[in-house]
Amino acid sequence: MVNQSPIPMVDLRAHFAPLREEILAGMGDLLDQAHFILGEQGRTLEAEIAAFLGVDHALGCASGTDALMLALRALDIGPGDEVIVPTFTFIATAEAVRYVGATPVFVDVDAHFFALTSAGVEEAITSRTRAIIPVHLYGLPADMHALMALADRHGLKVIEDCAQAIGAEIEGRRVGSFGHIGCFSFFPSKNLGGAGDGGMVVTSDDDLAERLRGLRNHGSWQVYHHDVLGYNSRLDEIQALILRAELPQLADYNGGRRQAAAWYEQHLSGLDLILPARREGFHHVYHQFTIQVAERDRVKAALQARGIASAVYYPIPGHRQKAFADLPLAVCPVADALATQVLSLPMFPELKEAQVARVAAAIREALG
Repeated sequence: MVNQSPIPMVDLRAHFAPLREEILAGMGDLLDQAHFILGEQGRTLEAEIAAFLGVDHALGCASGTDALMLALRALDIGPGDEVIVPTFTFIATAEAVRYVGATPVFVDVDAHFFALTSAGVEEAITSRTRAIIPVHLYGLPADMHALMALADRHGLKVIEDCAQAIGAEIEGRRVGSFGHIGCFSFFPSKNLGGAGDGGMVVTSDDDLAERLRGLRNHGSWQVYHHDVLGYNSRLDEIQALILRAELPQLADYNGGRRQAAAWYEQHLSGLDLILPARREGFHHVYHQFTIQVAERDRVKAALQARGIASAVYYPIPGHRQKAFADLPLAVCPVADALATQVLSLPMFPELKEAQVARVAAAIREALG
C-alpha cells in the first residue's frame, strides 16, 4: 500500500503561504511605527468589515467570546436576566451569559439545520427573558427572519453568534446584520482567521457602538477617565494586519469551502449517513462539513487509522456540561441525539477533490 499524506482538519500552512510576503512586509512596517494597539490597521479593518457586512459599526476585540460578553454588557443584561441560547454549540455562547451574571436558558435545536427555531424559543420565554443568541452553526444561518419577528413581538434583544459564519447570507443579506448586535471570532481555523485570538462586535445602533467602544477599553471613553468597569479586550494591530490581508480573499475562501462541500456530497452519496442540509435562500459557508452517522465512533476510528482527521462538534450539549450543573436540566432530545452522531470532516478552502475522495472511500469502507 502506498503511503499517503495525512489529511488534516484545517491546513493553515497552505492557507497562509500565498500571503506570507505581504504579511511579513506589513509587520515590518508595524515594527517601524511601533503602534500596536488601537491603531490604523485596526480602524481600517473595522471599516472594511462594517462595509462587508452592511452595518454601520464594527469594533475589534480580543476574541469571539469577548464579543459576546461585550454585547451582553452593552445591552445591560446581568443578574436576574435570562438569555436563550442553543444547547448544541460551543460553550462560549452560554459562558458569556454567565460572565455577566445572567442565566443561560438552553433550548433544543432543529435536527437538520442545527439552529434555534422560533417555536422552540417561544416555549422558553419567561418574564425574565431579555435576549436570544442564535448561533449560525457550522456556517449555515439560523432563520433570522422568524427569530427577529419573534423577538420584536416579545420585546427581546437579539445577539447573533456568527463565530462560524462570516460571509454567510440569507437572501443576499449577510449574517451579523440582522440582530441588534453581531459577534464574530477570528480564531485561526475560522473562515476568516488570524494568527491568534481575535474577535469583532458589530451593530448599526450608534448608542450601542459607543458603549462597546468604551467597554472593550477598560470602560474608558477618554484617556484615564473610567466611567464604568470595562475590559481589556482589544484586537491588536498584528492580527488586524493579517485579517486585512485575508479579507479580500474571503469570497474565494468560502467558495473553496462550498466546492469542497459539493465534492463531499457527490462522493458520499448513497451511504447510510445524513449529509448537511441546504435551505432555499440560505448561503452556507461550510465552516464545518458535518455528517450524521449512527456508527460515528467506528467511522472516526477508521478515518484516523488512514491518517485522516475528523472531529466531533460537539460531544456534550450545553445543558449537560458540568459547568452548568446548577441549572435545571433542560429537555433537549435532538441535541442529545446529535451529540452521538455528528462527525465533522476535513474542511478548508485548499481541500482537493482527491483528498475528499480519499475521505469518502474510507467512510464507505468503514460502513461496509
